[in-house]
Amino acid sequence: MNIYTHQRCLDHDTGAGHPEHAGRLAAILDALRTEFADALTWCEAPLGDEAQVGRAHVPAFIDLLKRNAPAHGLIRVDADTVMSPASLEASYRASGALCAAVDAAVLRNERGFCAVRPPGHHSTGNEAMGFCLFNHVAVAAHHALAAHGCARISIVDFDVHHGNGTQDIFENEPRVQFVSSHQSPLYPGTGRASERGVGNIVNGELRPGSGSDAFCALWSSTLLPAVDAFAPELIIISAGFDAHRLDPLADLNLDAADFAWITTELVRLAERHAHGRIVSTLEGGYSLAALRESSVAHVRAMMRCHRLPD
Repeated sequence: MNIYTHQRCLDHDTGAGHPEHAGRLAAILDALRTEFADALTWCEAPLGDEAQVGRAHVPAFIDLLKRNAPAHGLIRVDADTVMSPASLEASYRASGALCAAVDAAVLRNERGFCAVRPPGHHSTGNEAMGFCLFNHVAVAAHHALAAHGCARISIVDFDVHHGNGTQDIFENEPRVQFVSSHQSPLYPGTGRASERGVGNIVNGELRPGSGSDAFCALWSSTLLPAVDAFAPELIIISAGFDAHRLDPLADLNLDAADFAWITTELVRLAERHAHGRIVSTLEGGYSLAALRESSVAHVRAMMRCHRLPD
């Protein structure tokens, strides 16, 4: 199991009091090193190149981020999205981590978790928002299409917030399925079940206060069968852990066992349809205790093999 990360992802500074801070990633890295010791392969996240990032984002947007990247201090891209001197490289490293993880999955059947920040799933093709600059899962899916000729890719998002950017980028791309569970109503206000794209978008809404029973029922009845029917050749997970009951920014009541369960189910689908090819990246999650236990549960589930007989 590969873990992709980079110091620049820790250096990305969002300022005092911002919920998406470097301590989130530090807590995850410490938990994974403590829990798994030498059982993981630690990989330095490479820089995503311009061609990779440019498949998901329009040139004017990339140029805007480059022009506004500060040499010192902080700037706000929007009300809650911040750039520091390290932020642009951190974003390129995060996107590069996902592309490297896709390469390892497709070419060598290796699984990977990208312990990176800033997160990405709110960034559209031409707009940064919701703590996100580049949309790393979108960059990775486009890379799988272009570099590896994948014909069917499922992006699965269980962050408590809807991945509006990912949906925006792929809503007219039938080769990429986007499947999401999220609290509704909640930021960013998208993700209705009626939003279907070209038949490739599957949204599942969870009411505030929902817990394990509602989460498992939604995935078992609707979302997992949709992934199964799509029969993806690669699964990419947007792993947000902010649906945890301890998270301060939302109102769902999941725990680490729920993240272990959904990860196990996705691994089984990857084994059934994609030769086990599955990669994951960190999105949200703002309780350090929840991040530690949830990331350990997620990675442990990804490490287990559930290959079905041929």
